[in-house]
Amino acid sequence: MQQLPLFHSIAGQPVLVLGEGEMAEPKARLVARAGGRIVSDMQQAIDEGARLAFVAHDDAAMCEADAIRLRCAGMLVNVVDRPDLCDFTTPSILDRDPVLLAVGTGGASAGLAKQLRLRLEKLLPADLGTLADRLFAMREAIKARFPVMAERRRALDAALGEGGALDPLRAGSAERIADWLEQAADVQPGEVHAFTLTSADPDDLTLRQARLLGSADVVIADAGMPAAILQRARADAQRLLPDEARADSQGLTVILRFDVGQ
Repeated sequence: MQQLPLFHSIAGQPVLVLGEGEMAEPKARLVARAGGRIVSDMQQAIDEGARLAFVAHDDAAMCEADAIRLRCAGMLVNVVDRPDLCDFTTPSILDRDPVLLAVGTGGASAGLAKQLRLRLEKLLPADLGTLADRLFAMREAIKARFPVMAERRRALDAALGEGGALDPLRAGSAERIADWLEQAADVQPGEVHAFTLTSADPDDLTLRQARLLGSADVVIADAGMPAAILQRARADAQRLLPDEARADSQGLTVILRFDVGQ
């Protein structure tokens, strides 16, 4: 990745928007939509401790000068249509509150990000946000049903996966949460899957291998495993070398071997 995607909580917080007209107005609307308080004066923003700034001048030299000053004041800066001057870029946003999907291209093509977002818009049901809200409301009941974190994660992965009881791409999943929780089967602990890979290209993973790797609680791989393969695992999955592996894992374990000779 060339950028780290983050979601900033700016409700009630000052956000600087410098400039006027058709370049600045969309940024001001975006800030307002996220609950931020728009500030248009640089010194006021600095005095109030603003953390984010959007710069949208027609004059390129003014954009560069303001970006330097604001960065020195500790703000993260976005200069409209100047990715080389940006600390962050704004993605194309698909809003199913509280679910947000953000599609970014690192400033390479806003048009591409928009078209990807429009395609995804067709796939996601209108009640996806309701599913998220109800899962949040049921979190204590889900914890009580699956008290072990690894088992809880696996139960939710199965329910929310393709074709699962709570498949998020199927309308009405929010209405099925109570029935799923009542009927959910016990999760078997200590499930282990081992794969021998012959390619360093993650696109050569089978669908099953990619699914299990992306769901694993523990990934065991030797030091020579290609980084591109390991990046397909969850960021919070435990990574172990073979000699560090234990037999008492309560979660889903994936063992990866890499055979360069085949």
